[in-house]
Amino acid sequence: MSADNSSGERYLYLPGGRTLAYAEAGNISSKTVVLYLHGALTIGDASKPSPVLLSKDIHFISPTLPGWGNTSPPPPSTSYNDCLTSDITALLTHHYPDSNIHDIKLYIAGGSFGTVPAQILYGAPYDKFPLGRCISGVLLMGSISPFRYHKDYAKCMTWSNYFVTGPVAYYMPFNLMVRLMKFVLARKVATVEGAEAFLRETLFDRMDQAERETFARWREAHGRALGEMERRMAEDIMKSVSKSWVGLTLMPPVLHSDWGFRPDELDEEHSRPHVLLTAGKDDHLAPVAYAQYLAANYKNAEIKYVDGGHLAIVWHMDEVWAEFLANEQ
Repeated sequence: MSADNSSGERYLYLPGGRTLAYAEAGNISSKTVVLYLHGALTIGDASKPSPVLLSKDIHFISPTLPGWGNTSPPPPSTSYNDCLTSDITALLTHHYPDSNIHDIKLYIAGGSFGTVPAQILYGAPYDKFPLGRCISGVLLMGSISPFRYHKDYAKCMTWSNYFVTGPVAYYMPFNLMVRLMKFVLARKVATVEGAEAFLRETLFDRMDQAERETFARWREAHGRALGEMERRMAEDIMKSVSKSWVGLTLMPPVLHSDWGFRPDELDEEHSRPHVLLTAGKDDHLAPVAYAQYLAANYKNAEIKYVDGGHLAIVWHMDEVWAEFLANEQ
């Protein structure tokens, strides 16, 4: 069963009383599906899809990940991997319930933390995620590598990330560092104005002059008012933690967990889809070294570099989608 609200967010009701929130755009009957998985402190959003996606007659689906916004956390006895594959399978079979579901072309994309669930789906055993056989491409923007296997992952971390998601967070008992971060963040993002100030401090104020000019050109080309993007992102932060902070507290355990595979040991069938990695050259949250590790270990991967920091890929998003979907008519 599903339902929707006035904001365009839809809900799929799952077994065990769980809810999966999602947004969608484009041609909902299309057998070409782009599944976009969001990053931290936000929710699934399809309100302003790229014109490139709309021009290719694609069904764009953006679910809200477990523990964020209106999506329920994983059940206590279920791993993040199993919850994710189950939720996405339910979402896709809800939209394509007939026997032809395996005829869909599935493109999986993720941004920042969303590149982690994107990779989990990409490498998932087919008995866990049968629709993995339908994957035609994987887009990882501001990607994160698997900390379990990327032994040098912490060397390029900022000090804050080193404590909050890195080795300190991993070895600290009771997920203590994230609980402390939650306490601090809850006060900072209690209002839209506070969330916006947090975004400016963390992302927008870190741009150099060249990126500020690129952002201004992007804003003009896309008809965005001054401050509109910051306000929308701030509102999404508040929505993402409106029910609970479980999504945030899950991050360190998931980042350090076994994703179900090693990137350098994926079989030929899993390695068939092309993996496009995009990396901001000055990204302090998802350093270039993470994308370079993945490019060196996935058999069919390449990196597209852009100038700028963590948000820089947004200013080149139409170009990235066009390259990623170049074979779609």
